Amino acid sequence: MFIRPDVERAIKLNRPVVALESTIISHGMPYPENVKTALMLENIISEAGAVPATIGIIDGDIVVGMSPEQIEEFGKRRDIRKVSRRDLPVVVAKKEWGATTVAATMIIAEKAGIEVFVTGGIGGVHRNAATTFDISADLEEFAMTDVTVISSGAKAILDLPLTLEYLETKGVTVLSYQSDEFASFYSRDSGLKIEDRIESADEAAAIIKNKRDLKLRGGILISNPVPREAEMPKAEIDQAIDEALGKAEKNGIKGKEVTPFLLREIATITKGKSLAANIRLIKNNALLGAAVAKALAQLNTKGNKHEKT
Repeated sequence: MFIRPDVERAIKLNRPVVALESTIISHGMPYPENVKTALMLENIISEAGAVPATIGIIDGDIVVGMSPEQIEEFGKRRDIRKVSRRDLPVVVAKKEWGATTVAATMIIAEKAGIEVFVTGGIGGVHRNAATTFDISADLEEFAMTDVTVISSGAKAILDLPLTLEYLETKGVTVLSYQSDEFASFYSRDSGLKIEDRIESADEAAAIIKNKRDLKLRGGILISNPVPREAEMPKAEIDQAIDEALGKAEKNGIKGKEVTPFLLREIATITKGKSLAANIRLIKNNALLGAAVAKALAQLNTKGNKHEKT
């Protein structure tokens, strides 16, 4: 594993670091918007006082903290494999290029010592999963990997009630930032109430630290709704999703190709409005992620000082 020197130094000195995935570059958006968005997120996190670390696999090497040149290449290449837990040893052994999903990014972030990870939306239980058994590996990762993920809920193409049920069954702490409902990606509200609402990054940091101090394994999910001015009407996005799902079924799209196909189709159907909302929500998540990482670093520093005295 290669950790960029400034990222490694920040981790060792307990300075705020925020992990970013690479699937959003290779599979989430078209070029050049994907590269522009990735670099913009890094810049937002840096300006907010944290160190960004985009994670990917290049020629079999796990990279924590990709360079701008590597991000540019990720955005252009067509042969990058989407990597989850099961794929990691294969891609590393075969010295391939791999884009890390939420699950793989969580695994690598934990190994590197990074607590906070920002993404757009997590994977979850797919619609009709009762017959297809299509459930994202992201959910299982939350059950066993000690990383906090800031996202705008789960992707709206999923079965959100079942996704929350799965997380509850696995004992995953789910927090909702300044909202009473689980975020619905393109829309602020899902109609699904969240029991634990938080109002600040400091409150999030306190919960994270207590979970780690209690030695409770597993991730934490912070649901951060898309800014009000950027959200799409739920009826409009639901109609676009239904149309995209119909096309996916007609074309026999299955497995890990479903999500990128649906996101592309929804962007086309909504004439780019969904892509604009996607970019806006992940920018918002980056700001919150940096704030949480900073608050946690301060809290851990205070804790270390108390232990020494």
